[in-house]
Amino acid sequence: MHDVLLVGGGAVGLSIALELARRGKRVHVVERGVLGGESSWAGAGIVPPGRFDKQDSPLVQLGGLSAEMHVELAERLRRDTGIDNGYRVTGALYLAPNKEHRAHLEEEVAPFRAQNQICRTLDGAALNNIEPALAGALDDGRVAAGYHIPQEAQLRNPRHVRALVAACAKLGVTLTENAPVEEWIVAGDRVREVRTVQGSFAAEQFCLSTGAWSRQLGEQLGVRLAVKPIRGQIALLNPQSAVIRGIVYYGPRYFVGRDDGRVLVGSTLEDVGFDRRTTASVIRELLDFAVGLAPQLASADVEKTWAGLRPHSADGLPYLGRVPHLTNTFVAAGHYRWGLALSPATALTMTQLMLGEPTAVDMSVFRVGR
Repeated sequence: MHDVLLVGGGAVGLSIALELARRGKRVHVVERGVLGGESSWAGAGIVPPGRFDKQDSPLVQLGGLSAEMHVELAERLRRDTGIDNGYRVTGALYLAPNKEHRAHLEEEVAPFRAQNQICRTLDGAALNNIEPALAGALDDGRVAAGYHIPQEAQLRNPRHVRALVAACAKLGVTLTENAPVEEWIVAGDRVREVRTVQGSFAAEQFCLSTGAWSRQLGEQLGVRLAVKPIRGQIALLNPQSAVIRGIVYYGPRYFVGRDDGRVLVGSTLEDVGFDRRTTASVIRELLDFAVGLAPQLASADVEKTWAGLRPHSADGLPYLGRVPHLTNTFVAAGHYRWGLALSPATALTMTQLMLGEPTAVDMSVFRVGR
């Protein structure tokens, strides 16, 4: 008998498991496939800057707290597991491809200004200095306007997931892969156990954190979770030398330059159900974007392409809280594009909820059953 059983072993589920285990709880994570093998692995690993301020909205608080926690978490994971998750403060450029996009660009950077984050207007000299591969883009029409957010960070998703798994294992968390849940066994107002293809597992408390698959499992519990998958395709380029230094947003597309010189090019927002294929037309669009903005990438190797399924909630907010009619069952799902970025504060607040402690963030806006 475990104290807590987490159904879902992505970045959110593993982070909650790690936080609970650090509190001395006996934890079991049951994952339908490979731990961290879905959207947690597939994302770009972008961590927007932020600060924790009780005056902000709960979602902004969650982001600000997570941004602060990622710094210490990366160091702790490195110390405890020997795995460097690649957390680096590389900064980000927010660029408008044309005059029509300028208003949207202002909306994108407004949250940083509201939190007094550094937000510098770009001129040609600054752009050339920050990302030499984009030199002249403000003059030749590739870019209409832009801002530099120097405190934006990134990490390497696969490394981060590996570090979370290793840290959990080191603290005695039971990790079960390839065990999709077939049935929740409910008695009265409590879940007693889950039945999976690998057997039944009991616990005192349960938490559903299965990302894009949460809606179906929620229905089995009698709770509506308005979460659906949104596909995002990404291409990984290897130019053999550093071309893009940090993060570059350009309309709906982006670059993420890694410290080994590789460049992630993404991404798409496709409502296609549980379809994780990459398609020739979309990958071509991504490559055309990459070469059009940074011509030096024309000779880069296309090392890999993939797609992930983001868990999009109908109102844009994650579901974080207890299932209303069940006293021992909780949900942490629906983070959309920011599951990995928001996972540290999600883990902290969900642990506080499950242990009956005051939460760092007002969780009412995220309530399950809303």
